[in-house]
Amino acid sequence: MKKIFPIITVLISLSLLGLIFFQFLWIKSARDAKNKQVEENVIRSLNDAGERLTEDKVSLVTLPQRNELIFPGDRIQLQPFKLSVVQRFSKDDIIEILRTAFNKNNLRHFPFEFAITENAISGKQVLSDNFYSLYQDTMTNKSYVISLLPPSGSNYENLVNEEMLCVIVPNQKNIIWQEMFWFIMGAILFTLIITTAFFITIRTLLKQKKLSEIKSDFINNMTHEFKTPLATISLAVDALKNEKVKGNAEKTSYFTNIIKEENKRMNKQVETILQAALLDKQEVQLNLKKLPAHDMITSALNNITLQVEEKQGKLEVHFDAEKDMILADEVHFTNLINNLLDNAVKYSKEPLEIKLSTSNSGNQLKIKIEDNGIGMNKETVNRIFEKFYRAHTGNIHNVKGFGLGLSYVKTMVEAHHGTIKAESILGKGSTFTVTIPLSTV
Repeated sequence: MKKIFPIITVLISLSLLGLIFFQFLWIKSARDAKNKQVEENVIRSLNDAGERLTEDKVSLVTLPQRNELIFPGDRIQLQPFKLSVVQRFSKDDIIEILRTAFNKNNLRHFPFEFAITENAISGKQVLSDNFYSLYQDTMTNKSYVISLLPPSGSNYENLVNEEMLCVIVPNQKNIIWQEMFWFIMGAILFTLIITTAFFITIRTLLKQKKLSEIKSDFINNMTHEFKTPLATISLAVDALKNEKVKGNAEKTSYFTNIIKEENKRMNKQVETILQAALLDKQEVQLNLKKLPAHDMITSALNNITLQVEEKQGKLEVHFDAEKDMILADEVHFTNLINNLLDNAVKYSKEPLEIKLSTSNSGNQLKIKIEDNGIGMNKETVNRIFEKFYRAHTGNIHNVKGFGLGLSYVKTMVEAHHGTIKAESILGKGSTFTVTIPLSTV
């Protein structure tokens, strides 16, 4: 697992980066292709409009024959003369012709501005209102220019000056992006979905890795917890078989008591594991009654006093809360206080000092348990209430337990509609604050 996990993470990360990269290339390629298609359609539209504008429409005018002098009485000959585009079409006519051509070539949503001039942008001209205001801005606007000459070989090819049709499509790139909007949003959406799936996969793998480590830790601790009393019981049984012990009632009673105590210890460990299983299934039923919290705390203190005395420690108790009546399950509430005190003793350092105090805050009872133990780092504080999690102290077995105590405490506090907060400084001790609502009945 340790070797596979980094490989999976790297592969998923590379796949995700590759997917984003190729999505970017696809969008860029699609935009370029769309832009090229639009340019081709605009040029095609201009050519269609140019054909309409340069159709042979003539006017009859009176002109002399070439190389002839005109004398009075000579016959005058009528010759055709082709009028220029700017003479034959108004601004509205040209707009209609261009719009028809744009619609024909799938450019219905594209606006345009135009100018027709006999000499670039000077001389006689017909132009739209905003042509010159857009002409200078070539970063966002695309301009197109075609020549408006009669068809090659026409009878009137040389009868008119060259005219230019200049068309500007404002914000052409922005319009292309707008037309591609839903394609781009679809690509982004599915990329985000895949990214989220990859993220969830990696997070799940991390959780599974941590769970595997926690389970291994739990099995190691459980093996140690059961091995010690079993070995003690085995030694006591062997001692009882000894002929010297058989005839000595005092020694027989001593070894029998050892077996009994170790059996109780094993039963307690089994009960802890079974209790955790019940909590998982949410099958624990609380028998809530109106009880004085100070009495239940005192009961828990009595259980811990012997351990403190063995370590020659100091236990300070300050019942400063004037109101201590709460709705509680006597057994479970006493157990959660006992677990917190037991932890303070387990992770203590010489000389042991534990301080327990109570106080009122509004309609709440606050119970604070402080110790001068080894303390915890931030990661441990954040995870201390997780099931099976135990703070590592160098040797996995130097502090006994399954990592279920504080998980049980948090569950029971919440079952009593309270909260619990842990604060700690590594090497300087820890503080647990339990807040339980006072009874209003």
